[in-house]
Amino acid sequence: MSSSSSSSSSTSSSTGQFRKEVDEALHAFVARQSPGLLAISEDLRPMITALSALLSGGKRLRPAFCFWGWRAAGGEDGPEIAAAAASLELLQASALVHDDVMDASDTRRGQPSVHRRFEALHAERGWRGPADTFGEGAAILLGDLLLAWSGEMFETSGLSGEQRARGRGVYDVMRTEVMCGQYLDMLESTRAGGTVESALRVVDFKSAKYTIERPLHLGAALAGGPDELTASLSAYGRPLGMAFQLRDDVLGVFGDPSQTGKPAGDDLREGKRTVLVALTLERATPEQADVVERLLGAADLSEAGVADLREIITGTGGLAACEEMIDRFAGEARDALAAAPVAGEARDALAELAVAATARSF
Repeated sequence: MSSSSSSSSSTSSSTGQFRKEVDEALHAFVARQSPGLLAISEDLRPMITALSALLSGGKRLRPAFCFWGWRAAGGEDGPEIAAAAASLELLQASALVHDDVMDASDTRRGQPSVHRRFEALHAERGWRGPADTFGEGAAILLGDLLLAWSGEMFETSGLSGEQRARGRGVYDVMRTEVMCGQYLDMLESTRAGGTVESALRVVDFKSAKYTIERPLHLGAALAGGPDELTASLSAYGRPLGMAFQLRDDVLGVFGDPSQTGKPAGDDLREGKRTVLVALTLERATPEQADVVERLLGAADLSEAGVADLREIITGTGGLAACEEMIDRFAGEARDALAAAPVAGEARDALAELAVAATARSF
């Protein structure tokens, strides 16, 4: 085995081991919290069940980027950084639960979304009132609980007070940005038309910063990394985050449900004004644009309608333009990493994560 192959294998092993530690930290935290909920009432058990189901899936990208930001700044392995990074999964779960309510999504990670799970519970038990209203309310409250728990898990991670203080500002900014990005995403879906520029702004604040750039910043801050490193991690993380979300948008239209965990074309039914859609409308004829505006966001959008939209997205060159944009952002991230003051295993891991984040297939 060559030295580069050996290094790659070692890095993959470290990343895989850290993911296992994140899963264990999440399981342990929920196990510690659950008795407190059940002491309030056994009626809260479905909350724990829904939470456990949601946390059983996911790529654990945010904890991984946090960890390698920590390592890039000289931090050492340990259960404390695993717990602090794992708290980002609770933050992500909170965002997903709320996102599914706003988008009226039926599934998440191949399972019923949380609000649909509680809607079904209401119907099954024959409770009074509208089942959908109960489901949405329960999901909002569980999302709020997860948001509170993310902060609690971070604060009880075992990192020193000085370390947590260094990271707290980044954590706060990240939470603010993702909420603002979520609002902008919702706002874009209510407007006809939409520009590539406005869609990219949503990508930046709802996903790019939150998924990659800020977790990198958090890890580096916790380890006391210098400003120079933070700037280099931004130069790598922000374009990679943009490429990641653009890839996700493509998969939301063309992806395999067995891989994405959501029905094919779900983003089209939800009326998401993604960069992919904006690029398509820029290139569409008036007739094609009329079809897009008529079908996008239709709750009863048929498979034939999904196929029609896919044909327009492909035929106008919107898909090709989005793929070119993904390649450009990914190239910027690779170039930034090559110039960054990051060495050894951290550099290898960030290079591997760049591929994992952008090279997902249809």
